[in-house]
Amino acid sequence: MAKKALITGITGQDGSYLAELLLGKGYEVHGIVRRASTFNRSRLDDIYSDPQLEKTRLFLHYGDLGESGSLSRLLARIQPDEIYNLGAQSHVRISFDTPEYTMDVTATGTLRLLEAIRESGLRPRFYQASSSEMYGKVQQVPQSEETPFHPRSPYAVAKVCAYWATVNYREAYGLHASNGILFNHESPRRGEGFVTRKITRAVAHIQAGLQDKLYLGNLDAKRDWGYAKEYVDVMWLMLQQEAPDDYVVATGETHSVREFLEASFGLAGLDWQKYVEYDPRYVRPSEVDLLIGDGRKVQRKLGWKPKTTFKDLVRLMVEADIALLKAHREGRVKVTS
Repeated sequence: MAKKALITGITGQDGSYLAELLLGKGYEVHGIVRRASTFNRSRLDDIYSDPQLEKTRLFLHYGDLGESGSLSRLLARIQPDEIYNLGAQSHVRISFDTPEYTMDVTATGTLRLLEAIRESGLRPRFYQASSSEMYGKVQQVPQSEETPFHPRSPYAVAKVCAYWATVNYREAYGLHASNGILFNHESPRRGEGFVTRKITRAVAHIQAGLQDKLYLGNLDAKRDWGYAKEYVDVMWLMLQQEAPDDYVVATGETHSVREFLEASFGLAGLDWQKYVEYDPRYVRPSEVDLLIGDGRKVQRKLGWKPKTTFKDLVRLMVEADIALLKAHREGRVKVTS
């Protein structure tokens, strides 16, 4: 019998890569999607177009982390062996505008899912998508599993709550529950509202003459950027261990938004300073200046380390957005900047 995995947030960047990984390993994959008036499943297109993947083992179910009843019903119906909780309101800047919603989905949603597992009597292995944003006003450099949290946004506060809920259910009820503290991880599937994708998409549009300016906030913020497609491997590895644990997943390098700009525009032969302007609307009320992860534990215990360099990641994203724009234009599909 194939293992069954349940993924919240399956339509997102990480969820789509994880679904591909698990299907490739022979899993039966179930994903929770929220009911909306528009479809948001484009990141799963690669699965449905790949002849090597059996689409009959991918099932999507309507549900919501804001509704405990739907979670309980899905657990009873699916009876998964592994659960990957990737669902969240994950945009840090937007979390300042919607703090209550962010807390309800990201923090209380995790608690609802953990409690549904406990009440179900099932013993699935559980992965919680934690975030480097939890470190916030960093207490030490680099940040490891032992570094204290000092969250600086409603999103980060919610993720800290979800992190400790996962630890508590592991200790109180013996769940095989692990936290992956993933530092920033990007890809061509990154949402267009996130700064990295916003930059690479703008490069493609400016090069094509479809956009004149790119408006950004803090260019001096430094982040540890890796490749999302590689990071989902660690999620799976965590749940294959005999004992649950918490792991930092990072490259161990930090680069500023300014460096990301220089690398991205440079690939298109453009001077970013001619096109980028400051917009205070994109500045957070409380900023996180520096994040850089210490990934020695995950390398030592799971044998994992990143392969894609910062420059290769930037190139991959820029080339993908240029190719995407070209495909839209050749198909006579309207593209807005």
